[in-house]
Amino acid sequence: MAAKAPLEEEDTKPQTLLLTGILSNTYRACINTAAPSTAQNPHVTEDFRLPWLTGMELLSDTNQNKHFLPTGLQGIDALLGGGLREGQMTEIVGPSSSGKTQVCLSSATYVVDKKFGAVLYLDTSNSFSPNRISRFVNQTHPSLPKEEKERRLQMIMSNIYCQSVFDIFSLLDLLHHVESTLKHTVKLGGSKLCLLIIDSVSSLIAPIIGGKNSQGWCMMASVGVLLKKIAYEHNISVLVTNHMVGGENGTLKPALGESWKCIPHVRLLLSCCIGANHSTATVLKHTLLASGRTANFVIHN
Repeated sequence: MAAKAPLEEEDTKPQTLLLTGILSNTYRACINTAAPSTAQNPHVTEDFRLPWLTGMELLSDTNQNKHFLPTGLQGIDALLGGGLREGQMTEIVGPSSSGKTQVCLSSATYVVDKKFGAVLYLDTSNSFSPNRISRFVNQTHPSLPKEEKERRLQMIMSNIYCQSVFDIFSLLDLLHHVESTLKHTVKLGGSKLCLLIIDSVSSLIAPIIGGKNSQGWCMMASVGVLLKKIAYEHNISVLVTNHMVGGENGTLKPALGESWKCIPHVRLLLSCCIGANHSTATVLKHTLLASGRTANFVIHN
């Protein structure tokens, strides 16, 4: 991947202002939600309310609103207990050609095909392939007449909204727009948005982190917090991909470092043997499952 070109001097000011605005809004939100002093306001116990939820309310919300969205890949769905959990962020990590984009495309296709809702696909590396989605439809419904396959493909493609994003500023702007839109609308093009995919999130974040510049790390944290907020508040499943980088003793490890590691609820590592038609998914992190569990799934060329 080519290194990101340095920003021209005249372009840095609006981007710096955008970053300052994001951080300022976050700071103000923290101040506004902090408890006011009882010395300054004697009625604080009456006026101040936090959105506390009981354990039973959280359990009820999970059972009623946080469903699983199947990926269409039997091995992964079985490994995760049903698929991608709504309200959570799942990260797929792995080297090149391990099946990361296939998981994204298969998930988008299957979710719409089974009428769970609409999909928003943020493409950062020109990986979105309508031809592969067409092949998924043919493989999933091999016995359907040609006309019915074409109608089904049209329905699926009409409910997958793809947007190319090539820099972190555009991503943050788009995510804020998505959050604002979801607060005022229930459906996207007639269907409820249920899956948000970013393939890949690391290609936008990796160029801005590292060294002594803390702004990149702040922006990375902003992306992670915003994605989890969108997922939880709107019962959406968020799926992102991350590449691998060299670690100690030449071993590969997920990019974006330890600071990003704590952000996803679920992290799966994909690996495959050269020449094999299947890949292995290994649980690196999960809210319910033990790390180390594995499952195989078929890679469709």
